[in-house]
Amino acid sequence: MSGVIVKLRQYLLSYFGLALLCLALMTPTTPAQASNRYAAIVIEEATGRVLFSRNADKKLYPASLTKIMTLYLLFEEIEAGRLTLDSRLKVSRVAASRSPSKLYLPVGSSISVENAILALVTKSANDVATVVSEALSGTEREFAKRMTRKARALGMINTTFKNASGLPNREQKSTARDMARLGVAIRRDFPHYYHYFSRTSFTYKGRKYGNHNKLLRSFDGTDGIKTGYTNASGFNLVAATERNGVRLIGVVFGGRTGNSRNAHMTKILSAQFKRVQPFAVRQIAAVPPPPPPRPNMPTRPQTKPASVEVAALLAPQDVPIRIEEAESWAIQVGSFTRRVNAHKAAIDARRNAAKVLRLVPAELSVVMSGEMPLWRVRFGNLEETEARAACAALFSSGKACIALPIALNKDA
Repeated sequence: MSGVIVKLRQYLLSYFGLALLCLALMTPTTPAQASNRYAAIVIEEATGRVLFSRNADKKLYPASLTKIMTLYLLFEEIEAGRLTLDSRLKVSRVAASRSPSKLYLPVGSSISVENAILALVTKSANDVATVVSEALSGTEREFAKRMTRKARALGMINTTFKNASGLPNREQKSTARDMARLGVAIRRDFPHYYHYFSRTSFTYKGRKYGNHNKLLRSFDGTDGIKTGYTNASGFNLVAATERNGVRLIGVVFGGRTGNSRNAHMTKILSAQFKRVQPFAVRQIAAVPPPPPPRPNMPTRPQTKPASVEVAALLAPQDVPIRIEEAESWAIQVGSFTRRVNAHKAAIDARRNAAKVLRLVPAELSVVMSGEMPLWRVRFGNLEETEARAACAALFSSGKACIALPIALNKDA
């Protein structure tokens, strides 16, 4: 009897073992199953719609994706007039001691702001990241605090920075969703500097450095933005790709190798391009602008209730508002520290998307980014096709644009 029981037990173990093996072979292996460091997201930049999401709010190590925020703050300094592309940044002993990847800048030397930008984008130089941090905030520790404050202002609620480079630190973490927010923000807020992310190489003192972002050459339509790697993070990537007026931002954390990460990014972006239909610019009928209000007379109240803007990138949910609920659409072309720059952006937007915006008034309003007031530029009262067409025209001209569905406020 005991022999029968033993044989039955062996049979059951063999049966269930074979069943589990078959199940494993039938189930496709994904990076999520391969690594607990894996996360990914794909968004449509014009609308903020999340098209693909896996572990998007899981806190992970960003590695050199951190340098995107370092560059954001550097662009902010240039925009404010406190630095120029030709300004020289001094190399301290602390900066020179940073571990590779680096330019091996000697202590006491200096590097121009433009070369610093290119070194961060292509070579991902850690010594240069520290040079920038010290030039902007005195110490890298203070700069990291500024980075975190800026992250909160941009809606990156799950991100904490501890250094400017992404070198290992247990407390420095971010999420795929937050990095997508940053990828959108840096192009939206600094479109005239975004072209640096498309550079495939950088030559410094006779030596040529290739960009680590291989999708710039291998995946059609890719124009940025940054790779990252540490032992703890795995292979990370933020990529921006545009095809036929559709612009997608993809983020992958935790790839096993650079090649497998790139292949996975290519796969998820390709799948979403098939879902999002391209669109064309169409001419809208000319409608004269409304007459200005008479002097000493109150302006007419709005006939529409107050609107609520979609905030797909700012909310933890993938789609916080259904597009079909939108009453109208608007486009946002940037937020600026100076009103004069906001006016220039409005003029540029109307010129580059004239088929849609020629007779649409620009809306300038003051918004707060943390403690900083900014002039926001929008064009409203558009149809969805008009908003998306305007953004397509602006994108093709190298300008920033986000299309926003405006929903009816049911509490008004």
